[in-house]
Amino acid sequence: MGKALIKKKKRMGRYKQWLLGGISVLFVFVCYQNMASLGNAPALWQFVNFGREEIAVSAWKNCMMAMLCEQEEDAFTLESFLMQKIRAFYPIYAFSETIADYDTQIESDLSVGMEAENEGQSRKNREEGQKEEAGTQTKGQEKEKESKEGKGKKEKAGKDKTAKDKNAKGQETVAKAGEAPKSDKAAEIPREKLNDFDYLIQNFYQVDRTTTIDSSELNAQEMLAKDMKIQGGSENAQILIYHTHSQEGYADSAPGDAGTSVVAVGERLAQLLTEQYGFHVLHHTGEYDVEDRDNAYSYAGPALEQVLAENPSIEVVIDLHRDGVAETTRLVSEVNGKQTAQIMFFNGLSRTTSNGNIAYLANPNLADNLAFSFQLKLAAEEYYPGFARATYLKGYRYNLHYRPRSLLVEVGAQTNTFEEAMNAMEPLADILHRVLAP
Repeated sequence: MGKALIKKKKRMGRYKQWLLGGISVLFVFVCYQNMASLGNAPALWQFVNFGREEIAVSAWKNCMMAMLCEQEEDAFTLESFLMQKIRAFYPIYAFSETIADYDTQIESDLSVGMEAENEGQSRKNREEGQKEEAGTQTKGQEKEKESKEGKGKKEKAGKDKTAKDKNAKGQETVAKAGEAPKSDKAAEIPREKLNDFDYLIQNFYQVDRTTTIDSSELNAQEMLAKDMKIQGGSENAQILIYHTHSQEGYADSAPGDAGTSVVAVGERLAQLLTEQYGFHVLHHTGEYDVEDRDNAYSYAGPALEQVLAENPSIEVVIDLHRDGVAETTRLVSEVNGKQTAQIMFFNGLSRTTSNGNIAYLANPNLADNLAFSFQLKLAAEEYYPGFARATYLKGYRYNLHYRPRSLLVEVGAQTNTFEEAMNAMEPLADILHRVLAP
């Protein structure tokens, strides 16, 4: 009697297992059908494809076990062969693999190549300048000789023509973004090249994979035509410098010491803009990332609005940061004989590739933001080649919508020294002056 009861219980247990199994399969089938109704493949085909993939993988493992076990990093495989061909035909693919996704910490793999290219261009321009200067001296000696021989009328005509030529040449070489005469530049970038969108995007920008942009927004001629000059003669604040991430420091910074952090770097920039260039600068040192770095922009927004409401004369807003890169990366250039941290301008486009324009992050000043950073980047390339990395474009807004001349700047990275970051403020202040000075 006891054995019969035990067998009956076992049968009932198996029936329950089968019933639960059937209910589970039915539940999974219904879930997949719901997914299919939202635009995925029909559930039945998903099961069939899954089965095929499992069978294929099992067969591959059974037949090629030796290959799988002995595979080395540099072993030749069909995948490596195809990837090699793709990289050969489409170099941009290999570059896209190196782009990292950060909020405001971006490492640019274009920097080294651009710096080398700029150094070559600078060397070429210096050689051409020396030849031109030598030619000018020769012509001057010839004219002097003609003068001594008594050709007064010809000398006068030559001088008039030279004056006109110099005047016309001066008008051509005065930069649209507040640049100095051509002779002061380390490099000259032909303006016609900038009208080529492909050239512009490859040499001046790095576009994050989360967003997109086209020539309607990155039009060099239109960006250069925008007047970024600020009103002179005002005794009220014209430029605001602040730090969304005030806790960012450098390789030799003391933790928690504002005197060796990005805040001190901002104070140095404010000092140079005030004492050397005559701007009226307000340096706001509010802290918004002490306990919650992820929401620092949300915390900084209301405070920024209050500062601007109390100082309506402010025309330029600069959010100064320090970038974060791989520990093996050193963002250093040499400026005026000093080891100097490289800078990077940053723009948020309020648009993502997946969702399009972000309505709740609208930026009515986006076109002016882009023009401002572009004019600064161009000035940096022509006066301090290699100092500014590729301008980074990402999908959100980053509180750049409060003023047309709003700027986010990354000064070096955690691998730079504090001194290198401080040295970067001299060329940065200079290019800001070239673009902003009336």
